[in-house]
Amino acid sequence: MQTVRLGRTGAEVSVAGLGCGGASRLGMARGASAEDAARVVSRALDLGVTFIDTARAYGTEDAVGLGIRGRRDGLFLSTKVSPGRGERLLTAAELAESLDQSLRRLGTDHVDVFHLHGLALDHYDRAVEILVPELKRQQAAGKIRFLGVTEGFGRDTGHAMLTRAAPDDHFDVIMVGFNLMNPSARTRVFRQTLERDVGTLIMFAVRRTLSDPAALREAVASLVAGGEVDAGAVDAEDPLGFLRACAASGALTEVAYRFCRHEPGAQVTLTGTGDINHLEANLAAIQGPPLPREAADRLERLFGAVDSVSGN
Repeated sequence: MQTVRLGRTGAEVSVAGLGCGGASRLGMARGASAEDAARVVSRALDLGVTFIDTARAYGTEDAVGLGIRGRRDGLFLSTKVSPGRGERLLTAAELAESLDQSLRRLGTDHVDVFHLHGLALDHYDRAVEILVPELKRQQAAGKIRFLGVTEGFGRDTGHAMLTRAAPDDHFDVIMVGFNLMNPSARTRVFRQTLERDVGTLIMFAVRRTLSDPAALREAVASLVAGGEVDAGAVDAEDPLGFLRACAASGALTEVAYRFCRHEPGAQVTLTGTGDINHLEANLAAIQGPPLPREAADRLERLFGAVDSVSGN
């Protein structure tokens, strides 16, 4: 397994991280048991994955705890708590209790990074005032090694929160949405994280739009209608067909993972599944070579100005 230094954490981790949320939630979204999901986690470890990301909201912390039992050493473990919705923001005491519950479910006495999950821009200032000090207290107590934050990419496709957060430098690790149809993090996020040596986790590398041809056609048509993609530069029926020749497997998802993996500033690319064969294919894709220059340049011409879609 290829590895990468995760920013100023100094940790050397696998370039592929196991994401335990998303549409699959290790298969539990489709009825898999915690034991089934734990087998996916265990297989990921067998294949060299050393970065695992879960969250209270995913409902997979127990399964991760089962899968890593007896294998905690050398593993970089990430979990999260949602800071609030609407006008309601967690209190410091509620954050501390959520962390303790996560530690119990995971079967560990600490997590390597604890994120404020899906932090919205309108909650940012209050989170810095109320929750960041509590995260630092928990860090001092040894329950958290590093502080993290994730964006709500589905509603914040232009990275407004992370753009606001980066200059403040409260967080050691961030999770950002980035894919070949919305590469806006390239200029809005990665330049700042590279400057400050912040670790980056890539989500939304592959979602529905890049795995469902009908969804892809619909998304590209919408981008053309909105003026973000030039109609004359794209095949409306097979918008990304030119990329198939770049993939050993012939699969667009392989290209999508490689696109993220080799972006300067993108460190750990997350992949999630409940199927072991699918897991193995995804890990192989993430470790594939960079895209040919011609293909990368064409993608930049097509989607370089897009910031309105997540790929979901």
